[in-house]
Amino acid sequence: MMRLFDEKFKEHKTEYFLQCSLAMVSMAIALVILDAVSNAAILGALGASSFIIFTMPHRRVSNARFLIGGYIVGIAVGTLCYWSNQLLAMSQIEFISESEYTVFFAGIAVGLAIFLMVITDTEHPPAAGVAMGLVLGEWNLQAIGVVLIGIAYMAGMRKLLKSYMIDLL
Repeated sequence: MMRLFDEKFKEHKTEYFLQCSLAMVSMAIALVILDAVSNAAILGALGASSFIIFTMPHRRVSNARFLIGGYIVGIAVGTLCYWSNQLLAMSQIEFISESEYTVFFAGIAVGLAIFLMVITDTEHPPAAGVAMGLVLGEWNLQAIGVVLIGIAYMAGMRKLLKSYMIDLL
């Protein structure tokens, strides 16, 4: 017979509720600070990270090295690709349209971020989304600051509460 609810839920209702509430509050704060529409890709990545942190707090991918390191790589690569795209657009080289340049650099951002995360042992899948979001969205220092503060806050909450949290998955 197919089951609808996770078997652990009955025994750990409080943990399920509290951990999911922590993810909700973390994202609500980020959404209030940033313009959710123009920064949707970046906030989407942060939302995916909150899922990882608060549902899998004991897994390797939730460690601060991967959270913070992955986002630093993603932000650095996204920034590099964003400004490379801007410089190419200003050069008025017309092999392809400006929107095609942007898509091209967004793809490069994802691939390069993944490569650098893998070789630096800072793999955090949502951080590749930040690299892409910085190229496709509106690059600004406020977004970068909110992402860095947000991921540091969530990493700190995980460290502080890890002994009280369980892996929900």
